[in-house]
Parts: sequence; C-alpha cells; structure tokens
Amino acid sequence: MHQFEIEGLFPLFELGGQQIAFTNSALWMVLTAATLALFMYGGMKRQLVPTRWQAAVEGVTGFISGMALNNIGPEGRRFVPYLFSIFMFILIANLLGMAPTGVVGLHPFTVTSHLTVTGVLAVLSFAIVLVVGFARHGFHFFSLFIPHGTPALLMPLMFFIELFSFLVRPFSLGLRLFVAMTAGHILMKVLAGFVINGINAGPGIAAIVSIPSFFLMVGITLLELLVSAIQAYVFALLTSLYINDAVNLH
Repeated sequence: MHQFEIEGLFPLFELGGQQIAFTNSALWMVLTAATLALFMYGGMKRQLVPTRWQAAVEGVTGFISGMALNNIGPEGRRFVPYLFSIFMFILIANLLGMAPTGVVGLHPFTVTSHLTVTGVLAVLSFAIVLVVGFARHGFHFFSLFIPHGTPALLMPLMFFIELFSFLVRPFSLGLRLFVAMTAGHILMKVLAGFVINGINAGPGIAAIVSIPSFFLMVGITLLELLVSAIQAYVFALLTSLYINDAVNLH
C-alpha cells in the first residue's frame, strides 16, 4: 500500500504547530493542472484548418457540450466550462497515475486514489447544485424532494427519503471514483509482485506464476486505462444530471 502514501517533499510553512509541506499528492495535482493547461493552450489557436491538437480539444469540448445540452437543456451551456474542467482534470490525473515514470525514478501518484481529493471534487459539484438550485428557485427548491403526484399522506415520508438520497450524492460520487482507482492500482501491484517474486524463485516458478501473471497484468493495465476514462465520464455525467435537477427541478 506504499504507493498510496502521501509524503512531504519540502516544508512550506508552519500552522498551529504543524508543519505544512508540499507533498507528492500536491506535485501530481500541479502536474495534472499544467498538463490540462498545455492541452488547452495547444487547442486554442483557432486555425482555419485545425491541427490534430486543435481537433482533439474541439472534440472533447464538443463532447462535453453535447452532454450538457442533452442532460440539462439549453442552459447547460453555462456549465460546460466546469464540466469540461472536472472531466479533464480527473481523466488526466488518472492517466498520469498510470504513467511509467518509475523507470526514471519518479514513482507515479494517482491523486484520485485518495478520498480527500475525490471528496473535494464531489463536494464542489454538490455545492454548485445547491447554489444553482436556491439561486434559481429559492425555497421552492425543496419541492425537488417531493415527487409529483405523491399522496399528501406520504409527503413527509417521501420528503425525508428523497432528502437523504440527495445528501448521499456527494458521498457516492466521491467514493465511486476513489474505490475504482484504488482497487485497480492494488490489483496491478499484486500482479507485479507475483511476476517479480516468481522470477526470483527460479525458472520453474517463473514459468508457472510469473508468465501468466505478466499477461494478466498487461490485460488489467489496459482495462485500468479504460476505467480511467470511464470514471472521468461518469463523474461529469452524474454532475450534469445533478445540475439538471437544480435547474429544472425534475
């Protein structure tokens, strides 16, 4: 589990007797933000004949824009920048955590394998939903928790059930991403351990354990790359659906 340990790289300042340091987690978040900025910079040249880089940025932007319009409606355009940012940040963070930088001595760190990071992203999305809901509808926003056509006798019960379901959203949103990335990386590490330990145990054990584990590890790695993209998409998709509830009170 050492791949998930947060380590201080250098101290920044002291707060309340505690040393605040710049950590490996912060480093990889900075690298994620820098990669996203570079990706956007290369795609904002607005050339008449777009380059592959520009086409890639326009393709992702169009994909997120379509998601917002389909799930929120015409007002979804207002939320495209946030949905694009959250999607790309999670996607790049997931992919950087899979980068083979260990061969040059820089062990990759997957920031989305920590609940503190995914939880903050989920709370941020949830806060946007609350701000939009109350700003647009006021206290009528609470009608979201009483489905249309609910009998008057069941309204109090349905209100608390729907409210509980609503409040669970940020937890499920953050946990889903955290669990998926953590489980995948643990599995890859276990299989890598089988490969190395089998080789160290001798040719016979290597043939029985290391070779099958290696091919299985390759397959799991490819699957984890797919999961990295799927989890970014699911996070952005659910966020758009939650925003739709705040905008349209469905």
